[in-house]
Order: sequence, then C-alpha cells, then structure tokens
Amino acid sequence: MIRERVLALLKDVASGSVDAEAALARLSLDPVESLGFATVDHHRALRQGYPEVVFGPGKTPAQCVAIAERIASRGEGFLVTRTDAAQRTALRGRFPTCDINEVGRTAHLAPELPVPVGRGSVAVVTAGTSDLPVAEEAAATLRALGDRVDRLSDVGVAGIHRVLAKRDALLGAAVVIVVAGMDGALPSVVGGLVSAPVIAVPTSIGYGASFGGLAALLAMLNSCAAGVTVVNIDNGFGAAVAASRITHA
Repeated sequence: MIRERVLALLKDVASGSVDAEAALARLSLDPVESLGFATVDHHRALRQGYPEVVFGPGKTPAQCVAIAERIASRGEGFLVTRTDAAQRTALRGRFPTCDINEVGRTAHLAPELPVPVGRGSVAVVTAGTSDLPVAEEAAATLRALGDRVDRLSDVGVAGIHRVLAKRDALLGAAVVIVVAGMDGALPSVVGGLVSAPVIAVPTSIGYGASFGGLAALLAMLNSCAAGVTVVNIDNGFGAAVAASRITHA
C-alpha cells in the first residue's frame, strides 16, 4: 500500500467520489501476510515509501515467485535482489514484463502508479569492470526507487586521469555512489572533488591481502576526504537506498 494510493483514496473520500465504507474496506487489507515460509510486509511502502524488497539467496525460485506475486497483487510492483539464474528464469516466466538485470542480478516489476522521482541524479561510479555486479545492483535499485542514474565505469585510481576526465559529470550529481575493491582509494579521490554526499561501497574484488573486501572497507572508513559514508562489503542495494532517501528528502 503506497502513500500515493492512500492519499488519492483520502482525496476521493473528501470529494465524495468514494464513500467512507468503501475506503475503509480498501484500507482494511492486512498489513502483513503469512505465506508459511515468509511473512510479507504490505505496509512497508506506507511507512518507508517503497515496498518490501525480496532478497534472493536461500530462497527457491518458487518461493521468490510466490512472494513477488503477493506484493504485485497490491499493485505495488516488486524488486528482487541477488537472484540466481533459476530465480530470474522463474520470475521472467511468471512476469514477462519485469526488468531483469543479469549483471546486477535483480528483477524489477514496475508498480501500477509511478514512483516519485528523486531530486537530481545519482552517479554510480566504479573503479574497475570487476566491480560492475555491485554497481549494477545499486543502479537497478535506484531505478526502481525512482531515481535517475548516471553510470561512470572503470575510472579507478590506477589511471587517475580517467576519473578526473569525469569531473563535470561528478559535479552535476546530487549523490555519488563509489564502488571499489582492491585498495578502496577511489572514494577519497571523488570525495575531494565534489560537494555532494559520497557513499562508498567496498567490494570483495582484490588479491589475497584484500581479505574479501575488508582492506577496501577499512580504507574507506579511514578516508581523509570529509563526509564519505561507507556501507558494507558488496552492498550496492544498501548504498542505493541511502542515496534515494537523500534525493527524496
């Protein structure tokens, strides 16, 4: 149940086009629904502006489809993250119009009503091509949340001229998400160039001493650039939600 739909319903009651009893019936839908293996939070959108997002790992394709069906039944669309190939095939088969991002491993079905558009655009910046799965997860999430996305790919500090060449694009962004593994230095460079909020996403890309992204995480937490915020390793989804809350504030 999204805020826009509730607001439209209340306006209809106020104008007299919908009677109070009918409105009450529509508002009386259960806020949660048990499927046995999952409990769907149907009021997440009312509280936070977007429906519950489905996390794919650990779920069977049938479970992903069942949860998606219940969310879509309320007209809210859905977003499933970290899907595997079998889950994506099942979701595409059940919802032919859903948008599948193979690199980002997401499946998104647009809601019946348009999602409010965020202020400005969010730049999703990757240090290297190997960071693209995390960056695409962020980009797909942002699109689902109603944000405009600019992708700046493979501009890591090993060739510093690459990111400096994108300075104008960086300065034009309302929020910058920087996705990097290895030494995790790129967010500090970007943070020294822009005044917009910078959200750093360490990835698990790197050689042995990167410790699965821990080295990049610690480097970003110790950034000398002021105002750099850091999310967990490989958490493109979390970075996108944080950025979208900034653009929709």
